[in-house]
Amino acid sequence: MTTDPNPQQPFKPGFKRQDQNDMIPIGLVRAMFALPVAALVLVGYASFTGREKVAIPPEAPVVASWSISLVGHDAQAVTVYDSEGNMLADMPHGGFVTVIQNGLMTMRRRHGIDPTLPLDIVRFENGRLAAIDPLTSYRVELTQFGSDNQAAFERLLKID
Repeated sequence: MTTDPNPQQPFKPGFKRQDQNDMIPIGLVRAMFALPVAALVLVGYASFTGREKVAIPPEAPVVASWSISLVGHDAQAVTVYDSEGNMLADMPHGGFVTVIQNGLMTMRRRHGIDPTLPLDIVRFENGRLAAIDPLTSYRVELTQFGSDNQAAFERLLKID
């Protein structure tokens, strides 16, 4: 008669250890599921009751406006044209400008609009700079993405 050279029992996965303690406390598991449910309830309540949006920048008069066209070539390259069709910049690595162009292209594709049509860059009296698409609801507050990203558009448009 032969004996088993490996007398150890095979591993059986389970939710409890050998000493019958929970590996993950049940309170934590309940909290993990309660958090997204609570968020869904809050958002649903705000949506159904028509609660006013609070994270919108304050209104301010427009000081200056520029129309530009952003033409993307691949994941990073973008060419920027002014309203007369003059090339302002041809960037193989556009950085934040490419991010704005990709977002604009996605929104316009959803609405069936040519992505190369002009986009408005607007400077407000309070110093904010925004990219506003006059054809869709696409709006990006460029100031909110940091001074370096705002400076990319200021250099592009030669804003003082």
